[in-house]
Amino acid sequence: MLNNKYRVHEVAKDFGRNSKEIADILTQYASTPKNHMQVLTDGELSVIFEYLTQHNQVESIESIFADVYHEPKPAAQAKPAAPQGQSASGQKSAAPANNGGKGQNQGRNHNNSAQSKTAAQPAQGQKAANGQNGAQNANKPASRVPEKKIVDTRKAGNVNLEKYDERLEDLAAGKTKQMQAGKQKFQGRNQRKGGFQGGNKRRQEEQEKMRRLQQEIAKKTPLTVKIPDEIGVGELASRMKKTGAEVVKTLMKNGVMASLSDIIDFDTAAIIAEEMGCKVEKEVIVTIEERLIDTAEDKEEDLLPRAPVVVVMGHVDHGKTSLLDYIRNAHVAAGEAGGITQHIGAYQVDVGGKLITFLDTPGHEAFTAMRARGAMITDIAILVVAADDGIMPQTVESINHAKAAKIPIIVAINKMDKPEADPERIKEQLTKYELVPEEWGGDTIICPISAKTGEGIDNLLEMVNLTAEMQELKANPNRSAHGAVIEARLDKGRGPVATLLVQNGTLHQGDVIIAGTAVGRVRAMTNARGQKLTEAGPSVPVEIIGMSEVPGAGDDFHAVADERMARELVEQRKHEQKMAAAGPVGQKVSLEDLFSQIKQGEMKELDIIVKADVMGSAEAVKASLEKLSNEEVRVRVIHCAVGAINESDVMLATTSNAIIVGFNVRPDNNAKESAARNKVDMRMYRVIYDCINEIETAMKGMLAPKFKEVELGQAEVREVFRITNVGMVAGCYVTNGKMQRGAQMRLLRDNVVIYDGSIASLQRFKDSVKEVAAGYECGITFEKFQDIKQGDVIEAFLMEQIEI
Repeated sequence: MLNNKYRVHEVAKDFGRNSKEIADILTQYASTPKNHMQVLTDGELSVIFEYLTQHNQVESIESIFADVYHEPKPAAQAKPAAPQGQSASGQKSAAPANNGGKGQNQGRNHNNSAQSKTAAQPAQGQKAANGQNGAQNANKPASRVPEKKIVDTRKAGNVNLEKYDERLEDLAAGKTKQMQAGKQKFQGRNQRKGGFQGGNKRRQEEQEKMRRLQQEIAKKTPLTVKIPDEIGVGELASRMKKTGAEVVKTLMKNGVMASLSDIIDFDTAAIIAEEMGCKVEKEVIVTIEERLIDTAEDKEEDLLPRAPVVVVMGHVDHGKTSLLDYIRNAHVAAGEAGGITQHIGAYQVDVGGKLITFLDTPGHEAFTAMRARGAMITDIAILVVAADDGIMPQTVESINHAKAAKIPIIVAINKMDKPEADPERIKEQLTKYELVPEEWGGDTIICPISAKTGEGIDNLLEMVNLTAEMQELKANPNRSAHGAVIEARLDKGRGPVATLLVQNGTLHQGDVIIAGTAVGRVRAMTNARGQKLTEAGPSVPVEIIGMSEVPGAGDDFHAVADERMARELVEQRKHEQKMAAAGPVGQKVSLEDLFSQIKQGEMKELDIIVKADVMGSAEAVKASLEKLSNEEVRVRVIHCAVGAINESDVMLATTSNAIIVGFNVRPDNNAKESAARNKVDMRMYRVIYDCINEIETAMKGMLAPKFKEVELGQAEVREVFRITNVGMVAGCYVTNGKMQRGAQMRLLRDNVVIYDGSIASLQRFKDSVKEVAAGYECGITFEKFQDIKQGDVIEAFLMEQIEI
């Protein structure tokens, strides 16, 4: 349907005719119009379009394209032919259209009327006419331009355009063939110029035969697949040139349920590859580190005795620094006649012709960090205990660190020159930590000394030499050096400065060394006295410069031959560190997987760190836990102390793969972050029986925890208000996370749990709110608890069910 009204005079204007001609067409084939303003129907418009289309046909499509390139001469508008009478069947003849549209060719096309007897054969008549015209056009002058004919099909109608579309498609295809033929002519001409065409054809045939032959040989020869120790299913499918679905289907046939992203071992992958027609080879991956660093074991005849490495530990102000100063005959306050210009944290002393290397580590923290990285650079530990002070908390931690490193301990009871010194009390206290003196039937060497007067220090050094002889410490000086970084710093004038302890081999000036993610060339070496050295053998501490960056304390260093490969290894290590920081940390022991590790033989000892609010509870828990030992696993409490769980406890648990158990105490924020980062399992209890029962059931494989604690946030009590009919209200400031109404909470006072309950109400600006985010203040009331004090800490948490 047409949306607009179309009148007689508008149709005449569009077709370039007068209104009378349009009215005559309507009178002959439809109804006579009343006047030129009459609105035409769709049927009447179709009659007009059909008539004008049939009586204005062009002789050939080529003439249309020719008009684009040749400007035709102005031609008079072709007049429509007179209407012809209809046949008995109501069909129109095609002859008037040809005569009217081609008035100039009436004499030559007089046979067209005989060929077009009925309107049912318009196509045949047109083809015949075109055929005759084509023959006659050959004799026409080349300058003749065919007359332009216009067919207007802008308005919808019953005009049949399919025959014209077919003509246009045939013409386009013909033109394309002509263009290709012309292109082939030029190509053939170029080939004839270049050489003999037949030789190229034979060469192409021979290459095609060789290609087919190679494909047949490749099909018959089984594909060789190299498989490493572990490989992903998708990677295996790619190497076998199979689809992932085929590999997964074969795995399922063999009883292995795996997806494309799963990892399978070598044996499983080899079975699948052989079953799918592939030949399997074991892929041996030689890393850059294996090619660069020599890890071969030394022969017995190449080993020579080396000096022992001794670390001095103890509580603060018990005399560690004074002892070291006396041993090296240098007082820090007064300086030294020999001219010590620096203190590099490690030095050697000569005792009776034998060298001893001392590490001046400040406290136990650096020692723990080195043990955490597996350095194990110390051979003997000297534990300094003040005779007038006794065993202190840091002394206990030093004992536990030395035991975890499995190195012998020599106890030096210092400050014997004081009148209140009581060495017998110290010996009695040491027995509580399994350090029994030799005179009491034990194996712990105890030396009373005085770092101020020098009393007993010679005997201490003799005991160190004796212990070193018992250990038979040896090393091979005739190989590339490797050892550990004692400490490192960034000097403004010299750049990165590192103190190294050579453990094996000999380090020379100019060697390329790699330590962790730092690489460089040894440009200068100095000892503790500031003397320049050209080489350093086993157990010799030196300070070097020339590193690209500051290495980490406790990192292993290796002297290598290829600097370019060393820098590649450093970049690889940096990339691995980034990936490790983003990914999960290595598996640690936890109560959930304790039984599985025991069953697999991975766990022989379960190390536990106990922290409690009072020493009596800690001792009771320690005794109860150690009674849980059986023939498969031994429970060992490696550290037992009073106070909140701190970062040092987490560090010890990380290095010892231990579980931390707390009673009425909570970890501080640094300890929480460190435990989450290192995947250390921390368990908090208020009843001793719950702890004993959980660990016992975990060892038997029956532990199935149903809930876990999800921390919401912390708030600090700034003010306490008493409100009538409400009770005590804690005015709090949310330090991190959020406070949520209805959540469970615990009230901490000096990191000791005072109350366990839930948040009864949560208000902000006298409005009851559902939650308060960090950085805002709020008022909190507790259920059935009023003993709130300023400075208390509120921990909010939820108990979330664990999916088993």
